[in-house]
Amino acid sequence: MPRSISKKAQKHNQAPGRLNVGQPNGGTNVSKSAAGPKLNAAKGILPPGLYIVATPIGNLGDMTQRAIETLRGADVIACEDTRVTGVLLQRFAIATPMTPYHDHNADHVRPQILARLQAGEAVALVSDAGTPLISDPGYKLVRACAEAGIKAIPLPGPSALLAALAVAALPTNRVLFAGFLPSKSGARCEDLMALKSLQATLVFYESPQRLADSLADMATVLGQRNAAVCRELTKLYEEVRRDSLANLAQAYADEPTPKGEVVVVVAGAAPDQEKTEAIDIDQALQDAFKTMSVRDAAAAVAEAMNQPRRTVYARALALAKK
Repeated sequence: MPRSISKKAQKHNQAPGRLNVGQPNGGTNVSKSAAGPKLNAAKGILPPGLYIVATPIGNLGDMTQRAIETLRGADVIACEDTRVTGVLLQRFAIATPMTPYHDHNADHVRPQILARLQAGEAVALVSDAGTPLISDPGYKLVRACAEAGIKAIPLPGPSALLAALAVAALPTNRVLFAGFLPSKSGARCEDLMALKSLQATLVFYESPQRLADSLADMATVLGQRNAAVCRELTKLYEEVRRDSLANLAQAYADEPTPKGEVVVVVAGAAPDQEKTEAIDIDQALQDAFKTMSVRDAAAAVAEAMNQPRRTVYARALALAKK
């Protein structure tokens, strides 16, 4: 699986195996939900099935009691990186064996995990941090379980996606999670063009190294929209900055590259306005394609409609593929 939105606890602003007491929720956060399967007190094991366990995105105080008990009671823990998960297990005195399950070995390891599940074992699935299956291909294991009639049990908990939405001060009634945008500007603008007309709050994960360039492309393609950059959520140096995309892009371009994990939340398109604009550009490009190359058509339409050439060219490429 690709890396989760948060890195291992020992790389955060807290020492390995210690709670981040610099945050308001630095104390132990215990959830005593009675939902879902319970531990077999006599044998200390769980009923068979795949347990999808959310783990902290930085503050170890966010680990729930149910997650701790599940990880202790499982036969094995499937994790992205045994070193990262090992820190968590050590902190909570969990001795359950681990097996690596990630992007590079998934095709080989998945049948082994399924065999253990079919043999009646309880397998816990965790990511490096946060909720598994968010911006990673863990769904393939869940899908395989569904096809095999094996029960999957979710244990909700920390999620950078939901944490960012909670503090972004943008509408949450309709949300689209877009994960990581492409690293190259052209491909990034093309993806943004496809999202431009959506009347939904957009959520992206981004690396700190690409943050300024990504925000600049968002400002170019999406226009003057409000946004929030949420960085190092739940950790000691947690930061939430709210402004227009253009102002945020300029601010991060003028500052040293930030550290930590980043979630960008962007306001959706205004009703009708963005959709009408997109339709007009598409029609103009279709007309120009009759007599011009893709590049020349994009240049002509961008100039005629007073739109950024890079944005129109990305849209022209998308239309030409169709």
